Amino acid sequence: MGGAKKRSSPAARPAWLSRVLAILRGPAGPFVWAALLVALLSGACYLVWLRVGQRVLSSDEYLVGPERVEITPLPGWIHTDIRSEVFRNASLDGPLSVMDDQLTQRVANAFSLSPWVAEVVRVTKHYPARVRVQLVYRRPVCMVAVRGDPLPADAQGVLLPVDAQGVLLPYGNDDFSAVEKSRYPRLVGIDTPPVGTVGECWGDVRVIGGAEIAVALAEVWDELNLQQIVPSAPDHSVVPAAGAAEEPTYTLVTRRGTRILWGRAPGTKAPGELPAADKLARLRKYTQQHGSLEGAGGPQELDVYGLRLSSRPKP
Repeated sequence: MGGAKKRSSPAARPAWLSRVLAILRGPAGPFVWAALLVALLSGACYLVWLRVGQRVLSSDEYLVGPERVEITPLPGWIHTDIRSEVFRNASLDGPLSVMDDQLTQRVANAFSLSPWVAEVVRVTKHYPARVRVQLVYRRPVCMVAVRGDPLPADAQGVLLPVDAQGVLLPYGNDDFSAVEKSRYPRLVGIDTPPVGTVGECWGDVRVIGGAEIAVALAEVWDELNLQQIVPSAPDHSVVPAAGAAEEPTYTLVTRRGTRILWGRAPGTKAPGELPAADKLARLRKYTQQHGSLEGAGGPQELDVYGLRLSSRPKP
């Protein structure tokens, strides 16, 4: 049978092929076949993804727009659409995908630039396309009536809102109406313009101290019929010690003209200064005893510096 083909003997096979066949036929064979199958399937999936992946990621289930970003509910004092403003101002209005590893960081950075946002607590992404942003908002505590120049070009003749840290807040007509501005404590006598723009600290220690006083008196402001917070003018004849800053004192003025010598801001480190809670308690006790802070004959001047609350007619 000279025409019959002969089987190749094991000796005629390459050494590597013999080793591979031995492995496939041995106890580990099933595992090797399974690994090869997984590799083949993975390679096939990868090739398919190269062809359709971009189309999938561009589908509606993966793309994020402003309408799919959930933020902490806005408080009553914010009237603008922060979410849309953030996307517009930070150039996030293009296609965003939840598959982007940098998406949460990009969104956090964008919201941190909003003047109304004090802190971005957390940003999480979800499928189908949705992003949740947990925010802490800045709250206006008083209106600063600025006198002198220069002022921001769009701030002439208006009251400028600040938060508890003296940060300048948006002050356009869409942010505060005239009626809303009248409901806040008014800090007067400030002759320095903001050093920065909205969302940045005013840069005047008197504004920061006045904001602290407004916070301390927020719950009783209307009850005590208060209207203004007046800081003392800087005394340029006094040179503060090295490394120390001059701490202004403040006077409160009621709607009828009574002046209350309040002293320094709650955050002061000055020795001997009464805590704000003690000063407030004395003013409330005075109103309980006399019905109001006003004098029997009209406006008066009250002094809460000492251990006792003393009063004398307003000059």
